[in-house]
Amino acid sequence: MKKLFMILMVMSLTLVVLTGCGYLFNPPVETDDGDNNGNTQIKVIHNKGEFTINKVARKVVVFDMGALDTIDALGAEVDLGVPTSNIPTSLSKYKNAKDMGTLFEPDLEAIFNFEPDVIIIGTRQQDYYEQLTEIAPTMFVDLRPEAFMEDFKQNTQNIASILGLSNKADDHINEIDATIEYLKLKADNSEKKALTLLTNDGNISVYGKGSRFGLIHDVLKIKTADDTIETSTHGQSASFEYIAQVNPDIIFVVDRTVVVGGTVKASDTLNNDLVKSTNAAKENMIVYLDPDAWYLASGGLNTMAVMLSDIQKAF
Repeated sequence: MKKLFMILMVMSLTLVVLTGCGYLFNPPVETDDGDNNGNTQIKVIHNKGEFTINKVARKVVVFDMGALDTIDALGAEVDLGVPTSNIPTSLSKYKNAKDMGTLFEPDLEAIFNFEPDVIIIGTRQQDYYEQLTEIAPTMFVDLRPEAFMEDFKQNTQNIASILGLSNKADDHINEIDATIEYLKLKADNSEKKALTLLTNDGNISVYGKGSRFGLIHDVLKIKTADDTIETSTHGQSASFEYIAQVNPDIIFVVDRTVVVGGTVKASDTLNNDLVKSTNAAKENMIVYLDPDAWYLASGGLNTMAVMLSDIQKAF
């Protein structure tokens, strides 16, 4: 009963905050054009520019897996073009969609022939942005560490808007906001300090505030086991001795080998006496994060729910 009461209280507080303060991002603008066909003008503002489309998109090319995850969560009925060879397991249903190249090399001819209403790209394809805008309106999705939630909400609302599903997106965002507030309370009431690491075929990198995994410390406010970790796209290289010295109460692990291939999984890498000496190991607080959600498709509506559920395991 106490847990249920706490969740309901946090959800109520979240709704008050949302109502009183308004959104911290620019929601897409939809305006009726005044004809009898129900057409709308949808203006989209993103981190590389803006565009306007005159109808709800029905053919969409998607290179960002977080965006594809959001489209899936919204239940959109659209004709999709994707990089079929790079689809994560969680989105395997889309491996039979029309192939548009790879994550790092879009097939411009295939995209042109597909005649999409909108193209959605992420950081891996940003060098192709200008070329793609010549084919169709192109939306860039990003999750900047310093504006993680603002970007997440902006991306979600943009995608929902071009698909005519803004109300569905609002419901998802409200649920996620409530869960975040609940976890922030948990983190605030805990003295546990966490270390986030990524293993890559036997190698270890650690991540702190302002990193690609900054959701943990920057948004959820979980205390850091080491405040001096350098901010880097690929993290700070770390050793077993370092982990033992830092001695975290929680170790969050992203196993890159699972999603990109390799021979040494994270569980084998961390099967080490120095790691076993940490408070995290002794208290069974080595938490393996879903690699699809955290590494390949972060920022999607479904994957955000998975990410928050992963973190809740530590509390």
